[in-house]
Amino acid sequence: MRKTLQNRLKSFTYAFNGLVVLIQEEPNARIHLIATGIVLIAGFYFRISPSEWIAVVLAIGLVIALEIVNSSIEGIADFISPDKHGAIKKIKDLAAAGVLIAALTALTVGLIIFLPKIV
Repeated sequence: MRKTLQNRLKSFTYAFNGLVVLIQEEPNARIHLIATGIVLIAGFYFRISPSEWIAVVLAIGLVIALEIVNSSIEGIADFISPDKHGAIKKIKDLAAAGVLIAALTALTVGLIIFLPKIV
């Protein structure tokens, strides 16, 4: 039992290490984090409702989670094939498209919530 608990705690350490790598090495992730900060400040400023907070938090989580997956896929692809290759490009483009769709979805959520409050 003790060994299992230690292993679970170690897995959290690995996950937090991944977040540090993401912030230190991925410029797009830093952009997402800056946008997150702006949205959170706006949420408090405009006193958005609990249901609006749920939508905002889910949108933020989706974008950041997909950025992590995209960065992981790019890292694996670059490790497997450091040279340019058509199949690797397709894989990386698809992963980036996932982040783009999530970011556009988050933007849409933000516009639906904040635009009426701004206007």
